[in-house]
Amino acid sequence: MLTCLAIAAFALDMYQDTSADPEEASLSRWRAGDHHVHSEYSVGWDDTTAPPTPILAGDAIYPIRQNVAQAQAHGLEWMVSTDHGGPNHARLNLDDAYPDLLEARHQYPGMIVFYGMEFDTPGADHSALILPHTHDEAHRLYALEQTYAKREAWPRDPDRDTPDRMIDALEAMRDMSPPPVLIAHHPSRSATGVGEWGRDDPAELRAWNDTAPNVAVGMEGSPGHQAATLTPFGAPNLTAARASYRRHPTYGGYDQMTAQLGGFWDSMLAEGRRWWITASSDSHKHWREGGADFWPGEYSKTWVHAPADANALLDAVRAGHVFVTTGDLIDELALELEADSGARTELPGQTLRLDRPAHVTLRLEVRDPDTENFGGRNPRLNRIDVIRGDVTGHHHDPDTARHAHVEVIARFGPADWEQEGELIRIELDMGLIRRDGYIRLRGTNTNELEPAADPLGENPWDDLWFYTNPVFVEMVED
Repeated sequence: MLTCLAIAAFALDMYQDTSADPEEASLSRWRAGDHHVHSEYSVGWDDTTAPPTPILAGDAIYPIRQNVAQAQAHGLEWMVSTDHGGPNHARLNLDDAYPDLLEARHQYPGMIVFYGMEFDTPGADHSALILPHTHDEAHRLYALEQTYAKREAWPRDPDRDTPDRMIDALEAMRDMSPPPVLIAHHPSRSATGVGEWGRDDPAELRAWNDTAPNVAVGMEGSPGHQAATLTPFGAPNLTAARASYRRHPTYGGYDQMTAQLGGFWDSMLAEGRRWWITASSDSHKHWREGGADFWPGEYSKTWVHAPADANALLDAVRAGHVFVTTGDLIDELALELEADSGARTELPGQTLRLDRPAHVTLRLEVRDPDTENFGGRNPRLNRIDVIRGDVTGHHHDPDTARHAHVEVIARFGPADWEQEGELIRIELDMGLIRRDGYIRLRGTNTNELEPAADPLGENPWDDLWFYTNPVFVEMVED
């Protein structure tokens, strides 16, 4: 264990590129990661003392270095350590969790390990708070957790658990240089039906993005706890819900805010908001040991197009250069929009700017790896959908979670695409584009035209999807 006096000196080495191949590290390419991973510092609490005493490994059970090792073993290049808090947890993070995180960085130099937390969000559910790599990252998180996390105070202070308090927190994050990134976790886990919201609601998420669009940039499209329906022997648990969505299910393993065509996500994109989706493990305890979780990277991956540089990678998340997948359905993606005017884009999150109506062609190439995934299966991509929506401007009602002007404009199956080995290619003439809009894609190994509600006990390896973040199209004047 590092002493407090050694932390600052040791940390200075953690912000340098530790790759053995500097040329490869500088290359922007797809790099898989997980932004929602718990360690033994997601503690339990002994409530017989005042304040409550933290119980190490009382909730999540693994050391940070074990999480990093498993992430690397399951194909990840980056990971965020995100422990949730409680009374005086900020001090535990600073004094104990952070030195362990530095040791994990030192032990696994090929991994980019971010310091963060599962923020106990005022007035809402949890969210990932991801700190850029800086010399004072530990003290930045300490200040944010101590000042704003709703469960930090003792005695408990209900005034910390309000939407206004979250806006104060976002203003503080927004003004940091460089700013952190915040991603809403499992946003519909407490919902009781389609559009029957729980702890997170559309108006709240819009307010976050309005306040700090450089910080509050998105939500988990595919939440963790996907192994909740598996017993330790791999048999189905017929009373359990995927992702622990007990009140209302996920759809193909995705939160309803993402999976519902014309739903909340599309309503955000219709406003032109740069609001992205991610995927995570929410790892606390592995399913083989009686938990509900896969290891980081075992089932879900968030792919980010960036060099092997921590802050460049975090900025790529902020910019939406991201696609997500479950079960390693695909592991490479090239998405291009090209106009006959010469304008083009190459990545999700980018914007195709047109100075006049133009014919636009979409080209997509994905790799469907011809190997077994970590479920011992070799899933085959069965369909790719192209989804197009109009950007119509901000809604008058911030609770809006519907967008009527979005549709699947094309569906491609094996008979419709070109395939060369593991590579699948499609091309689509989008016609004459005259107005602002966006294009996003999804694909699946199933026959479902729209992702169906996941039944209790469903094996997550049977129902796999990938989603891209959108490419926007904007008409601009000369």
